[in-house]
Amino acid sequence: MMIWKPNVTVAAVVEHDGKYLLVEEEPEAGAGLFLNQPAGHLDPGESIVQGAIRETLEETAYTFVPEYLVGIYQWHSHRVDTTYIRFAFGGHVTHHDPERALDTGILQASWYSLDEVNQMIQQHRSPLVMQCIRDHLAGKRYPLELLTHYE
Repeated sequence: MMIWKPNVTVAAVVEHDGKYLLVEEEPEAGAGLFLNQPAGHLDPGESIVQGAIRETLEETAYTFVPEYLVGIYQWHSHRVDTTYIRFAFGGHVTHHDPERALDTGILQASWYSLDEVNQMIQQHRSPLVMQCIRDHLAGKRYPLELLTHYE
């Protein structure tokens, strides 16, 4: 008997001077190029907040400091027949290590204006990319204390 479960992912919504930090990625060969927030799957044993910090570093070479939760999102990808639960965090980045190799499948990390993000909507990895930005722009900010991690 197969047990269904969603995939837990984390994402960083990082805005600086009106531009958003996004990654250009090719998740699997032949799938095409996508635009996404720094995001990925939660690793075993790490907290949701730790996952967002790790994924941002691995995909952008920036150190991410989460300050608040932007939202929790559920989305079913018909392309891969998978349901995702995404925890999106807002915050800022500090140190950047341009010599750090980016995660497999990540071509580059860049800063995009809202107009540029809108113009490339057909390249978004999922509808969650734009929804997270809209929620960020709407001022959605929830305290990190909503999340509790037990080991």
